[in-house]
Amino acid sequence: MATSPRQANKIFELLSLPELWDRAFAKNISDEIKKEIHYHQYKWHIFSYKKKECLEGEAARDAFDILTKNELYVMYQNSPDILFEYKKAKDVVSANFDSEQDIYIFDKSFKWTYVHTHESMCGPYFYNNELI
Repeated sequence: MATSPRQANKIFELLSLPELWDRAFAKNISDEIKKEIHYHQYKWHIFSYKKKECLEGEAARDAFDILTKNELYVMYQNSPDILFEYKKAKDVVSANFDSEQDIYIFDKSFKWTYVHTHESMCGPYFYNNELI
């Protein structure tokens, strides 16, 4: 059964944006695995430890850049209270986040996420719930 818009709004009101990200992108990762990969330190470890299939590096950048973007959210791993909402995101590209660290960009319906890490050897990552 599909969630009605009214129910979806109630869920959004009850959970924080980081919790909603967890539900959308890490829902199939057990608590045991999360502990093993230090998920609480960096959510993007689900990608770097290959627990979720995703695009990496230039392929991730390309996928994000060609994506049609309308509205999206931006959050930081170490500052969960700092959240940004882009209402007109059509011109947002991966290069906009090159100087950022441990930043998560995702659409308002939680279909995809783009992650730019603090590690030059890890990421960026692009994951799409609908394609993978």
